[in-house]
Amino acid sequence: MKTDPIYVESQIQTSLEQLWEYTQNPQLHQEWDLRFNTIEYLPKETADAPQHFLYQTQIGFGLKISGQGKSTGTHSKETGESTSALKFWSDEKISLIKVGSGYWKYIPTDHGVTFLTWYDYQTRHGIVGKLIDKLFFRPLIGWATAWSFDALKKWLEQGQHPRISKILGLLLIIANLLIAFTWLYHGIVPKLLHMETGELDMLTASGMFTGYEVEGVYAAGIAEIIFGLGFLLFGRWRLLHYLNITALLGLGVIAFFAQPAIYLAPFNPATTSAGAVGLSIIVLKILPLVPSANNCKRKPDQP
Repeated sequence: MKTDPIYVESQIQTSLEQLWEYTQNPQLHQEWDLRFNTIEYLPKETADAPQHFLYQTQIGFGLKISGQGKSTGTHSKETGESTSALKFWSDEKISLIKVGSGYWKYIPTDHGVTFLTWYDYQTRHGIVGKLIDKLFFRPLIGWATAWSFDALKKWLEQGQHPRISKILGLLLIIANLLIAFTWLYHGIVPKLLHMETGELDMLTASGMFTGYEVEGVYAAGIAEIIFGLGFLLFGRWRLLHYLNITALLGLGVIAFFAQPAIYLAPFNPATTSAGAVGLSIIVLKILPLVPSANNCKRKPDQP
């Protein structure tokens, strides 16, 4: 079962010395890298010996994965490039990664440093482990690597600490989940399952789809479900949030003219729509501040 190695490249406007410090200092490294919670360097036997380290990653529900690694840094006086080669492994059965290797490369440019990584690993648990890796784990860890690189870029270029980036990223996820829930609930429950609770009467009063009111409610429900799913899959799309604001305000106006009394009921369109509109406004404001894996190159240039 063939899988591609993980490759991530980012252009960072900083000096090679500063980038090296933020990536090779374990206290700084663990701040921005989603793949690790703690990194600890072990004492070197000699100055030229490889740097051995311990790492730990929390995976939730009180579970954590620990592993070991070693790295060696090289600097080229001719090209000015630097490379950090590493090997890593874990003896824990819960770890899907058995052993892996890769490198970080630092290439000075006129506008900062091209920072890239390439790594691959062997999995355990036989064909099941390989299947989980191909379908789930490898895409996830590749995304986490790219997201982390962009968080590091924002830290170095804009001074935005990765803790802030992580909080904003969590807020973005929560906002999109809540907006999606709003549309999915209104599409499924009052339209597809229980349209007699008011949706059918409202559409009839509007004078739209005369003679086909039931079909119109079903169509609206399906459209709302599709729209809600869009926030789960494409929550970073600005257009989606502008459409959300426009649609909710438009539906509110239609509801007011079709059945004004509905605005006197508890949890009426004004109260339910205001929250979803506000969430989209928040998303539009924080989007430029949230790191994105899409800001990094994910495949090397073909020779």
